[in-house]
Amino acid sequence: MAKTSTVFARVEPEVKAQAEEVLSELGIPMSNAVSMFLKQVALQRGIPFEIKLPAEAPLAYNALTKAQFDAEIEKGMTDIERGRLYSANEVEAEMKR
Repeated sequence: MAKTSTVFARVEPEVKAQAEEVLSELGIPMSNAVSMFLKQVALQRGIPFEIKLPAEAPLAYNALTKAQFDAEIEKGMTDIERGRLYSANEVEAEMKR
């Protein structure tokens, strides 16, 4: 069947670049990857992979009691004392992953 339909999608530039890099290594053009995804949606009648929240939700300051907040600060101080430190660049890189 001829490809005659167009799909437009807005995505974060960094996500697109990361996906293009992986797809390039696999030898799959982006348009083919999108087509493969849509075919799997149709075949499986849903999203073709599991979608779920992470096991641990990030801490929200306003949701903590004073005792919980103090305990979290204490954990951080203990990490500092034991040399478990991360530079701002390492934290930023991890957040972008």
